[in-house]
Amino acid sequence: MNIQMMKRFAHGAAVPVAVLLLWQAMSTFGWINPQILPSPVAVLVKWYEYLVPMEAYTPETGNYLVWMFSGELPHDAWASLSRVLGGFAIGAGLALPLGLLMGTNKTIYKLFDPLVQVLRPIPPIAYIPLAILWFGLGNPPAFFLISIGSFFPVLMNTIAGVRQVDGIYIRAARNLGASQMTMFRRVILPAATPYILAGARIGMGTAFIVVIVAEMIAVNSGLGFRILEAREYFWSDKIIAGMFTIGLFGLAIDMAMNALNNHLLQWHRGLEH
Repeated sequence: MNIQMMKRFAHGAAVPVAVLLLWQAMSTFGWINPQILPSPVAVLVKWYEYLVPMEAYTPETGNYLVWMFSGELPHDAWASLSRVLGGFAIGAGLALPLGLLMGTNKTIYKLFDPLVQVLRPIPPIAYIPLAILWFGLGNPPAFFLISIGSFFPVLMNTIAGVRQVDGIYIRAARNLGASQMTMFRRVILPAATPYILAGARIGMGTAFIVVIVAEMIAVNSGLGFRILEAREYFWSDKIIAGMFTIGLFGLAIDMAMNALNNHLLQWHRGLEH
């Protein structure tokens, strides 16, 4: 099992490593302007400076663990991550019950579907002026924008999942005398779970895209804000360091959600514990 994991890791890392080596070689030979595109080594150095505390530790500083995470990067990363998780929780928390209702009840579906289809194509970025007008600056407009970005992927996948439940299961449950609530809990919801989890995964990815835009406009902390600040001072290495941090966070959360999907859907895929 460990050998298989190492092989998968090696296959997945081959292309990124090759790109980094080529990038470093081009920088070393002076084929690219370091002000425009700094080398990977320069980006790594800046990322380390961005990570470590700006002041040396002294007993008067207080708790050592708190000092360890007092650098700009941990602070900005936590600010962005908390906004992503909070906005996603709001968006998915609203989309899931509405999607289940629209999927199971034709009347509710007919009432809400026109409005959903009108609002769904509007990108969350288009709401920025209204978000600032309604909520001002700070976290509230960021949560609002992220929740919109997360809402529609979860909603549409939930509706699709419920409406795609095989009619054989429903007829079998009815023949066995299952009530509407029992049918919903034991048949419809489990059958729609793969679609719901797929929507949640897409919604989380959208939340990461939106949080960066929101932080560039509405707040004064987070990875998006720091990237915009670095642009104003022409710190290309810090811009790329922030971008890679976003990518690593997104990869980690996507891997965690994929592992959760595999765990929850073992029954669906016929996998053993």
